[in-house]
Amino acid sequence: MANYHFVVCVKNEGYEVSLEPRKLYQVLTDPEAAKHHQIRVIDESGDDYLYPEGLFLDVTLSEYVADQVAHVV
Repeated sequence: MANYHFVVCVKNEGYEVSLEPRKLYQVLTDPEAAKHHQIRVIDESGDDYLYPEGLFLDVTLSEYVADQVAHVV
């Protein structure tokens, strides 16, 4: 199984079309973005974009659940 990272959106001010509060989003590793306090998530468009990290909280899921969520179509 792969190692997936998820966050939950806690606010979407300024990003109402792209992000939904209380929804899980998959994070893609982007060390350069992290240096600027941003994270790369797969948003409502289905593509990955950078957002301020303060819009999200980390979520810990079991490996099995994270794998299942990551593969939802």
